[in-house]
Amino acid sequence: MFDTISHRFEDVFTRLRSKGRLSAADVETSLREVRQALLEADVNVGVVREFLDRVRERAIGDEVHRSLTPGQQVIKIVHEELVKTLGDANVPIRQAGAPTVILLAGLQGSGKTTTAAKLALHLLEGGRRPLLVAADLQRPAAVEQLQTLGDRIGVPVFTERTSRPPRLVRAALKEAPRLNRDVVIIDTAGRLQIDQELMDELSEISREASPHETLLVVDAMTGQVAVNVAQGFKDRLNLTGLILTKLDGDARGGAAISARAVTGVPIKMVGVGESLQGLEPFHPERMASRILGMGDVLTLIEKAEETFDQASAEKAAAKMQKGQFTLEDFLEQFQSIKRMGPLRDVIAMLPGAGSLLRQVNVEDRDLGRVEAIIYSMTSEERRSPKVIGNSRKRRIAAGSGTSPQEVNQLLRQFADAQKMMKLMSAGRGLPGLKGLNPGRPPGRPAARKKKKSQR
Repeated sequence: MFDTISHRFEDVFTRLRSKGRLSAADVETSLREVRQALLEADVNVGVVREFLDRVRERAIGDEVHRSLTPGQQVIKIVHEELVKTLGDANVPIRQAGAPTVILLAGLQGSGKTTTAAKLALHLLEGGRRPLLVAADLQRPAAVEQLQTLGDRIGVPVFTERTSRPPRLVRAALKEAPRLNRDVVIIDTAGRLQIDQELMDELSEISREASPHETLLVVDAMTGQVAVNVAQGFKDRLNLTGLILTKLDGDARGGAAISARAVTGVPIKMVGVGESLQGLEPFHPERMASRILGMGDVLTLIEKAEETFDQASAEKAAAKMQKGQFTLEDFLEQFQSIKRMGPLRDVIAMLPGAGSLLRQVNVEDRDLGRVEAIIYSMTSEERRSPKVIGNSRKRRIAAGSGTSPQEVNQLLRQFADAQKMMKLMSAGRGLPGLKGLNPGRPPGRPAARKKKKSQR
């Protein structure tokens, strides 16, 4: 989502780093480009103005002029002020009362129902016992959708189709203790903030539920509209936080920056991906680092810890050291990486990956072809690729929907990787580095000393 804005920031920062000293004109030029990048990303004009005023005040002061690396200092200031705009620190979902009541509100189509199920699964994995309440009686099949999602994650869903939503919520709160549920998540109908009748109903639901958390679900792809939506709901409800959905989409991402600044309430969770596991706590500092192209190593480590089985990872590492790593092992590790999310998003968490992603088009479907090729092999072929002749290559290509050339390319790359692993495990270094003398170009033999002729 933040590709465009990240690339613009990266270009600005590259020019700043190249300057030994910064004049006031240099700072103003850079801030104009930052302003343009934020506006192109659909960040609210007022939010951009306040952000730049704070950066300018610090960037033209002694904080930068006394620095030995003024360009780096300006980048640091931009990062710190962006973190402040996004909310300083992660604010977790509140745990209070028995049960804790969480009310979800937002526009129709913002992803409330799916988010309710994702939130329930997130809390369930954290040791809580949630109850989902299907209080969206406006949208056709909304109740059935929540019940289907509840069945998938093993969380009960309460509903009364003939009741009005406020009465339904009152009944659900009485039912929760009987079902031994310590969290109640209320999915309400989507509504426009200017629809007085539906907003009155939402206010009534809120009074009936007395929620500990009132979370506004905002589609991160709505851009400038998110500001008006957030302000409208804030005027009618005691909002305690935001959940941004579709953060992995291809929109410009301004809602993530604008909604938090306008409402003054923290972004608590973000939705990434379509799977029910795709809901993560929001960390402002990590998000600011990603927007500025600095990567997000902490989130990458957390995803790896959640995804990779330590025993199998250690087993794979041992095989690599012995040069016994097979295509079956590769497929197992490959699938673990896929569970971490879209590969482009995973790579984007690496510091400095922005310029790489601009040069290389990384698509999950391309990697899917590699997986299909390995799946089309027999167990013997995965363990010992040397047995794969031309006829087997044609069979594997037909089974995977690829060409024999693509099969051959994968086998050649895997063989090269195996050679490298064997050399490294033997302590002989990387291929091509053996026997190099510092004063002689690679590949040129040493000059032989001529024997003096004996007279």
